[in-house]
Amino acid sequence: MCLLYSSCHQPQAIKFSKDGVYIKQEGSRYLLYRDGEPFFVKGASGFTNLKQLRNAGGNTIRVWDTLNLASILDSAQANHLAVIVGLPLPASESIDDFYNTPKADLYRKKITGIVERFKNHPALLAWCLGNELSFPYKPKYNSFYKVFNGLVDMIHQNDPRHPVTTTIMAFQKKNIISIKLRTKIDFISFNIFGSIQTLKQDLEDFKWFWDGPFLLTEWGIEGPWITEDQNAWGAYIENTSTKKAEQYLTNYQKYMPVNNPRFLGSMVFYWGQKQELTPTWFSLFDENGAETEAVEVMQYIWTGKKTTHKAPILKYMLLDDKGGKDNIILKADSVTKSRVYFANLDTTGLTFKWKIFAEDWFKPTGIFSDKKPREITNLIIKRNGSELSFKVPDKEGPYRILVYVYNKSGAFATANTPFYVLKNP
Repeated sequence: MCLLYSSCHQPQAIKFSKDGVYIKQEGSRYLLYRDGEPFFVKGASGFTNLKQLRNAGGNTIRVWDTLNLASILDSAQANHLAVIVGLPLPASESIDDFYNTPKADLYRKKITGIVERFKNHPALLAWCLGNELSFPYKPKYNSFYKVFNGLVDMIHQNDPRHPVTTTIMAFQKKNIISIKLRTKIDFISFNIFGSIQTLKQDLEDFKWFWDGPFLLTEWGIEGPWITEDQNAWGAYIENTSTKKAEQYLTNYQKYMPVNNPRFLGSMVFYWGQKQELTPTWFSLFDENGAETEAVEVMQYIWTGKKTTHKAPILKYMLLDDKGGKDNIILKADSVTKSRVYFANLDTTGLTFKWKIFAEDWFKPTGIFSDKKPREITNLIIKRNGSELSFKVPDKEGPYRILVYVYNKSGAFATANTPFYVLKNP
């Protein structure tokens, strides 16, 4: 059964058990129902800081795999949150080393066991089969579609109480065409960042072919892959947490398709701390659960109410009196200064935590290591509030200085600046 609607399909409710989760078309609108009640996803990608998510007005989390799934589902249930469970799949290009091999049958048995084990968990909202897969149309990929649809059929048969989705990266028409014509999933999910700016128009322009329900399983600020935000040696320039909070709000208020009748909700990225190029690029929290200003933004988006616990408002950072785009080159073993500036000149009560990392080189593929960068210690000479004096590393290469600024309520702001160390011959 193909449940992605187009002009060649008669409008109908997706047929799931009415005591579970299902999608129903009401006029021109699609609604997600959970336990008989409309359920609009106000969610986050991640599996930590669940109490903060619920307190901020969120109702759903999304995980990418089944690692520690039992405890994640239990924790979500304890915090009255629903869970979209990721069932990972190898890339569709893995024909000869997976889809045409016995590995595919073994994996199907594994996934069947997971579905059987967790299908009745009260926190389960939906299954997400694969993450950012490509869906080519060429006949050479028939074995991929056979495995993919076999898994969808298995879930539909064994768990009719929960729908199945898959995620694609951005709004890609070729993928959408193949998903609609060649798969049996129940709705499409998008991981979308900077291209959210064109999403409303993309949906409108392509609804002649695909007009089914959709969910945004990842959205947020633009990632570290925009070439114009690099300096001379390929280091990416990261905005302050204050600027990023503004971007989260702007992207939601200006570009989120909240009035589209097919929109099932969205999930902000990333609810937790995640290393991706830097420790702070996508992180709405630090490793200990302290909140950035972006958490305040999400609470406002989800509830319409502003929090009373304001994070520090950090304007910018200077290193050697220069900004991140100024191609800062420092002499090895010299001494330099860094300083951060705030909207409020009074920094009383603020705590500053400085770190200097050996920077990972730019990777042309756009894939960034999730390995924590190597911190260079014993460089700090003097701390004076918002100003730091430190000794420049003695080894030539790219580095980054990062500051965490905490206030008395435990909220924090971040800024960082890349620099290059040049050693005299």
